[in-house]
Amino acid sequence: MRIAVIGTGYVGLVTGTCFSVMGNKVICVDIDAEKIENLKNGILPIYEPNLKQIVVDSYDKTLFFTTDIVKALDESDIIFIAVGTPMSEDGSANLSSVFTVAKKIGENIASHKIIVSKSTVPVGTCDKIKQVIQTELDKRRVNIEFDIVSNPEFLKEGDAVSDFMKPDRVVIGAEKEAIFNKMKELYSPFFRTRDRFVTMDTRSAEMTKYAANAMLATKISFINEIANICEKVGADVNNVRVGIGSDSRIGYSFIYPGIGYGGICFPKDIAALIKLGEDNGCELKLVSAVDNVNKNQKKLFLNKILKRFGEDLSTFTFAIWGLSFKPETDDMREAPSIYIVNQLVKRGAKIRAYDPKAIEEAKKVYFKNLDVFYGKNKEETLENSDALILLTEWKEFRSPNFSFIMQKLKFPLIFDARNQYTKLKLEEQGFEYYQIGKK
Repeated sequence: MRIAVIGTGYVGLVTGTCFSVMGNKVICVDIDAEKIENLKNGILPIYEPNLKQIVVDSYDKTLFFTTDIVKALDESDIIFIAVGTPMSEDGSANLSSVFTVAKKIGENIASHKIIVSKSTVPVGTCDKIKQVIQTELDKRRVNIEFDIVSNPEFLKEGDAVSDFMKPDRVVIGAEKEAIFNKMKELYSPFFRTRDRFVTMDTRSAEMTKYAANAMLATKISFINEIANICEKVGADVNNVRVGIGSDSRIGYSFIYPGIGYGGICFPKDIAALIKLGEDNGCELKLVSAVDNVNKNQKKLFLNKILKRFGEDLSTFTFAIWGLSFKPETDDMREAPSIYIVNQLVKRGAKIRAYDPKAIEEAKKVYFKNLDVFYGKNKEETLENSDALILLTEWKEFRSPNFSFIMQKLKFPLIFDARNQYTKLKLEEQGFEYYQIGKK
C-alpha cells in the first residue's frame, strides 16, 4: 500500500518504519528540514531499540523522508496524522498541529484518501478533522470523498518496535465496513489471526486510548499508595506485590512501586482526560486522585533524602544513576529525575549523574542551567560522592559491584527509587538502604 505518515516524532517514526518493513511504500513527512536530512543519513531524533537499523535498512527502498507534504499526499492512499498533541496550560491537549495538517490535507488532496488519526486526541477530534478537511474542499469547490479513521497507538517506549510488529490488539474506529476491511488488510501482515482487530466507532476508539492509559496509571498510583502505608505499618510492599500479583484478575504488570510515572503519555493523557471531564460536566474523581498521588510520590522520595541529610545539602555530593523516565529510552519528559535533581541542587547539593542514553537530553534541555557532572559510566559517578541515588531501573544497574560502591562512597548509603536490591543483603554488607514501601 501507499502510505504517508505526517510527523516523525516517536509515534510517527515507529509507525512509518514498521509499515515499510512489510513492503508498503511509506513517505514520512515533517516540517523540520534538519530532522528530515538527519533521518536520510540514519540519524534519529529518538533512541528506541532496533529502530535505527530498520530505518537504515529500509530507507530509499520502501521508506522515504520529505518536507514536501503535497508530494506525499499525491503519492499516498492512506494518510496517518501522527503529530504531537502537547499539554496546554489548562491540561487539555493542544490540537493546533493536528488541525494544521487537516487543513493542508483539505487544501491539496485530489482523490479519495483514508485519513487516520494516530495522534492521541480527545473524543470528538476525528469529527473536527473531518469538518476542517471538508471546509477546505468546499473552498476549492471540489467534490472529493475521504474517510476518517481513529487508530490509537499503544506503544511502550523502550519496546515500541516489538509492540508494533507484534501487537496485542489493533483498535480501529471508522464508519464504513469497507474502511474497516482496508485497515485490516493494512495490519494483517503483523499477525495471522484477525481476532486482535477491535472495531468500533471513532469516538469510542478515541476514548479507548485515554481509558487504557488511565487504567495503567491507576495501577501505578495504587501500588505506590500501598507502598506508602506499608512503610507506616511495617509491611514490605515487595511481598505485598507478589501476593496480589499472583491473582490473575490483577496480574504483575504496572504494580511495581517507585517514584511515579513519567514520560509524555501518562501525565499528558491523564490531564487531558480530567479536562475532558470538566468540559463535559463530569468530575473524574478517581483519575484526579491518580494524578495527585503520582505528583506527590517523588516528593515523598525526596523527603527520605532530606530526612537523612537535612535541608542544607551544600556539603554533600550525590551520585545519580538513571535520568530517563524509564529504561531503554532517552526520553526525559516528565521524568522524576528532573524534580529530584533540581530539588537537590536548590538545596546546595552537587550532582554526579550517569544514564546510558539520556545524558545528551539532560545537558541540552533539562539541566542545561545546572552545574551537573556527567560520568562516562556508573562507576565514575561514585567518585567523591556521599550517597548513591538510583532513579531509573536500567539493566546495568541491577547487579553492581557493591563492594566497589562501598569503597567509593563516603557514606555507605543507597536510596533506591525502584526497589532493585535486597534490603537484608545490603544491610549485611553494611549499607544503609532506603527503598519504597519498606521501613
